[in-house]
Amino acid sequence: MDLFPAGRQGLLSGVLRHVIKEMSALPDSTTVQGTAVILNGAPRSGKSSIASAIQQMSREPWMNLGADRFIDITPPRFRPGIGLRPAAIVNRPGGERPDLEPLIPNMYEALYDSIAVQLRKGLNVVSDVAHHDDYATVSGILYDCAKRLNGLRVYFVGVRCPVDEVWRRRRETWHRGEDIPADAPVPDLVRIWDREVHKPGIYDLEIDTSEMSAETGGGMILRHIETGRAPDALRRLAAMST
Repeated sequence: MDLFPAGRQGLLSGVLRHVIKEMSALPDSTTVQGTAVILNGAPRSGKSSIASAIQQMSREPWMNLGADRFIDITPPRFRPGIGLRPAAIVNRPGGERPDLEPLIPNMYEALYDSIAVQLRKGLNVVSDVAHHDDYATVSGILYDCAKRLNGLRVYFVGVRCPVDEVWRRRRETWHRGEDIPADAPVPDLVRIWDREVHKPGIYDLEIDTSEMSAETGGGMILRHIETGRAPDALRRLAAMST
């Protein structure tokens, strides 16, 4: 019995050619390491939307290993895990969760080691994080993370957004239904996040999401990878490790 009648053999051939063409764009995991983009910025700055845009716009596979996904796999009693807020926001001894702080370095190490494994397997990775060093008992996490990706092709991208715009986004999403006036002043926690997350401000590329869509930002990053300067920010950050 002919499984593929003559009338459909041409269609099958076309499908196979399309599949082969698409697979040819995939990285050869035996010879080519992947590329990573680490998006660093405050909550509601637009990082997750840019990560999704990169996945949708590129023909190559980009694995999303962002902080939100890492928090999702963290047991509820240990959340927010690596999403722990800067200590200055709560303004009390020991920070927001003194019981969690000792775990934060290990959690970040696991996230960055996971990124390294995927890159060495030939996969691209986009990761959205909100690095800060404002903890009560630990420090230098970003510098240690940078060392863990030494020798790999990783772009560290600063995702900036004015605090007024971040506050508007917060009101319209996380605080929807709370009847917060449009002219309500920007809370200190929004300003503190913006201040702490961009220290020391060393990036390969910076984008302002108040001036562009997620698709425009994602396209800018992809073009920079293709035609811009080689990444160097993480090497510089690793050198700052004590």
